[in-house]
Amino acid sequence: MKHLLAALLAASASLAGAHAQAAEIKPAVIFDLGGKFDKSFNESAFNGAERFKAETGTAYREFEIQNESQREQVLRRFARDGNTPIIAVGFAQQAAVEAVSKDYPKLQFAIIDTVAKGDNVRSILFREEEGSYLVGMLAGLKSQSGTVGFVGGMDIPLIRNFACGYKGGVMAAKKDAKYLENMTGTTAAAWNDPVRGGELARSQIDQGADVIFHAAGATGVGVLQAAADAGKFGIGVDSNQNMLHPGHVLTSMVKRVDNAVYQAFADAAGDKWTSGTQTLGLKEDGVGYAVDDNNRSLLTPEMTAAVEKAKADIVAGAIKVHNYTTDNTCPY
Repeated sequence: MKHLLAALLAASASLAGAHAQAAEIKPAVIFDLGGKFDKSFNESAFNGAERFKAETGTAYREFEIQNESQREQVLRRFARDGNTPIIAVGFAQQAAVEAVSKDYPKLQFAIIDTVAKGDNVRSILFREEEGSYLVGMLAGLKSQSGTVGFVGGMDIPLIRNFACGYKGGVMAAKKDAKYLENMTGTTAAAWNDPVRGGELARSQIDQGADVIFHAAGATGVGVLQAAADAGKFGIGVDSNQNMLHPGHVLTSMVKRVDNAVYQAFADAAGDKWTSGTQTLGLKEDGVGYAVDDNNRSLLTPEMTAAVEKAKADIVAGAIKVHNYTTDNTCPY
């Protein structure tokens, strides 16, 4: 009886400790320009936070950045209130994370899409070029005109990495393809201009493009709309955007920001937090391409077989997709 009582007490203490440990985290997410309902990058982060909340009952604070000056202000306010871990979504928050994390060394910070200095910072990167290569292959195989397009958001190395990987996949599938590329702008406003996105897509369509991939945040909503209106195909990014225009979104290059946010919260809650840099590619299921009822009929068995072989070859190292950010060049 004494042994049973001791076991029950130990189990109760263990459960209490687990609940206390989970209750100790006060997570927060700071979304970048474009907001948590951008149907793309920010929304993927939002979905990860929501999944953690639904599974654990742990609420989180959030803020949607409206202008550049708010980045450090909001991050510092959350840190001052004891929120941890704090997830900063987007490379543009690097300076704010480095400054605030230094002042609050006992808190945990994570940033998506760049490397931030700090012993208490987790930097999460993705091999965008690998996922982009796969959707590029699908674009090249699907195109009837032989001309495909790319519309980027802000003209930065990160987005040129999407473009380069995509071009590599296009050329692997159709070596004589014509490739068109436009960037929306050079400021953060480029992420949230669907009207301009539509204009750039229509210009590419006028030049013969019948498949257009965007990596442009909320601006890309305009790209997909223009492609659908013209009876062409768009390719979504970050989140699965196939449902936006069923039958006209060929696929989406998914970037599992949701998994990264969820895991950061879970690691903090489970006392498994690690700082440093994580890089997630096809091998880690960090990137991929989306197939569902909205686009399955658009992909022939031959297209699927080709892209799955390429995926396996990339994971195995037989195909090495160039990363633009390593040397600021694209060899394709």
